[in-house]
Formats: sequence, C-alpha cells, structure tokens
Amino acid sequence: MQIHFTKHYYRMKRFIVLPLLFLFLSLTNIEAQEQREPEQTDVITFAVGSYEITTLSEEQKNGNTSVLIDASPEILSKHAPEGTYPTANNAFLVKALDKVVLIDAGYGMKLFNNLQSRNITAEKVDVILITHMHGDHIGGLLKDGAPTFPNAEIYIAQPEYDYWMSDKARGGGVQARAVIEAYKDKLHLFTPSEIETEGIELFSGFRAVATYGHTPGHTAFLIESNGSKMLVWGDLTHAMALQIPHPEIAVTYDTDPQQAIASRKKLFEYVALHKIPVAGMHIAFPAVGNVKKGKERKYSFEALCLCLGI
Repeated sequence: MQIHFTKHYYRMKRFIVLPLLFLFLSLTNIEAQEQREPEQTDVITFAVGSYEITTLSEEQKNGNTSVLIDASPEILSKHAPEGTYPTANNAFLVKALDKVVLIDAGYGMKLFNNLQSRNITAEKVDVILITHMHGDHIGGLLKDGAPTFPNAEIYIAQPEYDYWMSDKARGGGVQARAVIEAYKDKLHLFTPSEIETEGIELFSGFRAVATYGHTPGHTAFLIESNGSKMLVWGDLTHAMALQIPHPEIAVTYDTDPQQAIASRKKLFEYVALHKIPVAGMHIAFPAVGNVKKGKERKYSFEALCLCLGI
C-alpha cells in the first residue's frame, strides 16, 4: 500500500543538512502539504489504490482496564501493568473518485477542524457510513438538533437501526433517534454480509461487513480501489494492547460480549490471511496497520510508520 503523508516526522541526525533533505524530497516525489504544526497528530492521509483515506483523530488517551471482561491478572500484568492502555477516538475520510465519504463522525469535537485541514467543508461530504450509533461515533452529525452535513446520504445497518429505534436500546437511544429523524430523508438501510463474501456492496468500492456484538448491527466497511483494500473495522477493538494478543477479552459496553469476541476472532483471521490493512476508531494514531498471525494463533499488530527512516 502506497502511503502519502500530509505531515512528515523525520528523525534526522545532526549531520543531515537542508540541501540533502530537499534533494531527498525531490527524488521521492513527496509533496510538503503541512496543514498544522508538526507536533500535532490529528490528521494523516494515505492511499488505497486511487482513493485518499485520512485518519481524523479527535483525541489520543489512555483507557482503564476496569472496563475489560475476562482479562486475567497475568494478562493485565503483561500488557497493561499500569492499569491503562492506549486508545483513541477517530473517524475516517475517504476521497473516492466520485464521492467524499465520511466513516463515522466522532464526538464532533475536532471533526470539522480536521476536515478543514483537508479542504473539506461539511457541504462537500456526499456519504456518511455509520459503523454503529454510540455517541462517540454520531456526535458530530447534529448541532442544535439540525444535520451538520446537509448534503450527505447516511448509511446505517438495518439491525443497528432496529435496535436503536426499539425500547431495548441500552443508553444513548435519544441521541441515536435524533440522528435518524434529522437524516430520515437521506437514510439508507442495508443488511451487512459476512467477511467471507467480503460484505455486501453499498456502492462502487465500498462493502459492508457484519461485525455484530459490540452493538446488534455493528458494521465494518471494506474499501477497495485498483486492487488495494482496507478494512475500517469500527469498534472491533477498544484495547488493542490486550485484545490483539487476546481477542477473547471483551469490554463492559459490548451489547453481546460473546458475539463481539466471535466477530473479532473471525475478522482477525481473515485480514491476517488475506493481508488486508485495517483501520479502527479506537486504535492509537495513526490508527492504521496490519494484523499478523504467529504461532498458536497469536496475533500482533504492526502500525504504519510515520517516518521515512532517514
């Protein structure tokens, strides 16, 4: 997968001089497209085929291991000795050939500033794909009860819609129903299919994959362009440091922890076997990388490097 960065983080030895740097940049055909101060890490853009995909990070933080289910003392001691783990809140922007697609909308805290850094206004977003309807994924969709993306079509899985419109919804139902009401004239419902079929096609280059468990209609989105693929897996993981080596660990806010575990194991197996890069809403920046399977079905995660290794 070819990577194009909007921010560059170079660890250079003191003997590297500016002329050499300029020569290197020229030879590798990298454009300097600085949108913010270098130390900030809210936005990074890379390519999947002919599509531009951007991580839009609202926050980087530490989660508390108290939310984990079935994490043994031995696992906690090895992977989270301080009682915390790195996590994040991210959304993703996709500039496809004929559409501007937003996958989730975060809390809305930094969403619009992050979009502006990519020269995208709310009016330019054509499609919004929702992995699920927790508040940290739909918070940016409304302001004072009105849609923040006036021209966007919104896609929500039918089982997710049914859950939040029912009286079974566990917390957040009011917010979810407000979003559904505000976008009802541009709402598209669909039923995701299993990863073995690579999901149901919503429109060219975008497929919806069933990853139920965290919520009843939790959905991942498989993006494909020119033979390259990436899976945006939403909240398949929350605590990468623990759930990658131990996918059997769930979190207290999974609607169905056992189903979430089954979805996670199935997706890990598939993307590792087929070498499909992944992106996640709670993976620490840059929030993209590769799942690899080692001995005894042990998985690891290799994040994409932010430096060019000079």
